Amino acid sequence: MPIIWHAWHGARIILRQVSPESIDIFDFILELYWSCSGNWDVLVAEKFISQEDCDAFLDYAATFLSNIGNYYGSGDQKFLPSVSSAALTRLSKKSPKLEYLYGKISTTITTVPPYGLGFPSDTAQSAYYPGESIITRDEISAVSRLLEKHSIFPENTRIQKVSSPKAHTFEVLRASVEHDAEPSVIGIPSLGATMKVKGGDHSGELTRICASLSEAKKYAANEKQEQFLSQYIESFRTGDLEVYRNSQRTWITDKSPHVENIFGFVEPYRDPYGIRAEFEGLVAIMDLEETSNLTKLVESSSIFIKKLPWAGNDENDGKGPFEKALFEPPDFTSIHSLAYCSSIIFPGINLPNYNDIRDEFGFKNVIIANRMSAEGNKAHRSPFIDPAELDSFQRAKYPAYYWWVVLHELLGHGTGRMMAEESEGKFNFDIHNPPVSPLSGKPITTWYKLGQTWTGQFGDLATTVDECRAELVGAYLMDDVELLELLGYDENSEITAADLTYNIYLQLGTDGLRGLANFNVEHKKWGQAHSRVRYTPMTTFQTMADDHRLTSRS
Repeated sequence: MPIIWHAWHGARIILRQVSPESIDIFDFILELYWSCSGNWDVLVAEKFISQEDCDAFLDYAATFLSNIGNYYGSGDQKFLPSVSSAALTRLSKKSPKLEYLYGKISTTITTVPPYGLGFPSDTAQSAYYPGESIITRDEISAVSRLLEKHSIFPENTRIQKVSSPKAHTFEVLRASVEHDAEPSVIGIPSLGATMKVKGGDHSGELTRICASLSEAKKYAANEKQEQFLSQYIESFRTGDLEVYRNSQRTWITDKSPHVENIFGFVEPYRDPYGIRAEFEGLVAIMDLEETSNLTKLVESSSIFIKKLPWAGNDENDGKGPFEKALFEPPDFTSIHSLAYCSSIIFPGINLPNYNDIRDEFGFKNVIIANRMSAEGNKAHRSPFIDPAELDSFQRAKYPAYYWWVVLHELLGHGTGRMMAEESEGKFNFDIHNPPVSPLSGKPITTWYKLGQTWTGQFGDLATTVDECRAELVGAYLMDDVELLELLGYDENSEITAADLTYNIYLQLGTDGLRGLANFNVEHKKWGQAHSRVRYTPMTTFQTMADDHRLTSRS
């Protein structure tokens, strides 16, 4: 299956986006595997490593491969092997190639700092900003603003600061097969420096990806699939993200395909500045029965949009001014992943992330069934649940979580409209009679100016705010009796509607506590947008408990 190969070809791109040493660690792990033909006991028998150290190294290798790098995909903290440098050195003696690879990683694999991903400093690093010269947040901001001014999208870029005694040059490394013979050079007056835009980042990987996509086109089910595959290839070949944006416009119209795919530089969670995106590749097959169940909810979406807190009046057929006049039911499918190359395996996905495309063309939702099913595993510990409630919590956990994720994607990410200037002097609202803010009760005074984007304006807060809204919309609607009845839960069902609603409160609380693992106390910084989001409801519950003496259902 060529398109599945395409997904895994992206792994080295992700590794290069994580840390300078990740690719070499990856190669070291694979070379060890090949050196013993996958029989790790051979390394113990030949006295290259003890059994205890071998087990510890395999734990490290599994963690590394599942996160695609030596930093946790969720939380961004660096993790180290529980094996001594001396043991790793002995292990590397298995072959000259292993010795060479270990020589490249011997220091970085076992030491901190850096402790995590973040703006480059003495304690953090980001491979989105590679090189010896440390780039500052203000410099990243200045370069990013200049890229926006020149209509260069940032998602597939990295920025490398090159210092000399005379001046600084900021090299914008754009992902593409093609290398620029003469890179564009643009002055940055505010920094007294120049910006050089260079194609060819990740060129080798993208070349292989384009070859796999070309082969996959032969098996396209329709012209739309041929078209967006061609657009993928053109974008990856040239680095032109406007072509990629066109691929997303086409991809949206390929409704409920039997084989679904998601490719490209998609999610900006790991860029400390919040706009550069990690590569991602997913190939999956559709679950017809589950998709049919989701379709019933999609067809009733407008009913529940009118119940959201900001609807509140008769305007726009009861949806209020902050929703599109016509809610076009999105494509919503349940899929089983065949290949999912990403540092985080999400249970649900809502794409594309470009708000202007979402507003004009809509979006797609997918629920990844074989990822969701892991949540139903009762072997997972729930240490924050009162033992007296543990059985009932585990019984209702999976259906509550499943439908919460569904609502998160469909009506969390899928609702809302940006107030924006669409072209010179043309707005998507009445500029002479602006809509009233549900927060202040007064007409809005700000909106997105021409060319401004959500991520560009909110930076590293953008994903957190968006995820917070989606998470809370899902939880808010899990208390709606009419909606839960539509899903098959009422007071007479085996798991009742009240069970699901109560379970969501427990999950909000426990997720908030678990999210603290991704908070860096020293730097007062969250390592993952979803964890930051989940901590907020928990603190709200604490405040409510103090104010209203909330108690358990019993």
